[in-house]
Amino acid sequence: MNQTDLWTVVTIVGMAMLTVITRSFFFLSSNPWSMPAWLQRGLHYAPIAALAAVIVPEMVTTQGHLISTWQDARLFAVVAGLAWFYWKRSMLGTIIAGMTVYLPLHVGFGW
Repeated sequence: MNQTDLWTVVTIVGMAMLTVITRSFFFLSSNPWSMPAWLQRGLHYAPIAALAAVIVPEMVTTQGHLISTWQDARLFAVVAGLAWFYWKRSMLGTIIAGMTVYLPLHVGFGW
């Protein structure tokens, strides 16, 4: 076994051990763990913050630059989706409304 293979094996074993230790840390104690109230409140916002961090850049940028033209199907799809959500408060309807506007503009006009 050469040097590179040995380092690869050591790295994989070390990462596996570290993963097992950190994931079982909460099970090692017999006392129950509780989170502070401020942390529990903050965790309620984590999913929407993560979703916004992933989705918003996709809606307003192209290859890392802000959209510079109004002829982008994503802009109209976002407006349609937001309007539907404001009107009906339906997540599935929001997706359908956005895609109903996006697909014809993107496929039909090439926006």
